[in-house]
Amino acid sequence: MTVKKAATTASKAKAEIKSTKTDKKSSVKALSDAGFGVQPYLLQDSEEYMNASQNEHFKGLLNAWRATLATKIDTAVLHLKDEPKHFADLNDRATQEEEFNLELRARDREADLVVKIDEALKRLNDGDYGYCEECGVEIGLRRLEARPTATLCIDCKTLAEMRERQAGGI
Repeated sequence: MTVKKAATTASKAKAEIKSTKTDKKSSVKALSDAGFGVQPYLLQDSEEYMNASQNEHFKGLLNAWRATLATKIDTAVLHLKDEPKHFADLNDRATQEEEFNLELRARDREADLVVKIDEALKRLNDGDYGYCEECGVEIGLRRLEARPTATLCIDCKTLAEMRERQAGGI
């Protein structure tokens, strides 16, 4: 990429970030793109938090996300079964093994995420979804749109991360 092209791309990215911060329509589109085809929930005036329509919205979002991950995991398993080749060159064999390891780690993280999605669906059915596990405060629709498996409000999550850093966890 040339320097001029890189500068143009960087300025476009800065403009997009700036417009995303100020333009609600851009943030709604970003949520839609991350929502696996599920449109972001449009909050109505004086609407009760985590009402039936919001519960249905998040149930659809979580199920769509779970289905996407399950498909990716199944595809990866088939890929790993079909792909093994015996290379004469040790470097090629090592490259293939490293690619398999990376693929397995990614699928393992996705399998852990499926468990979190199942837990979120259980909380949704129990009526506990959308409320902080530590303080009981509403997590917020936009935070749940961004991370549907969130269990902590932003304040409790920030404190937990600070404690983790102080303990030397990061």
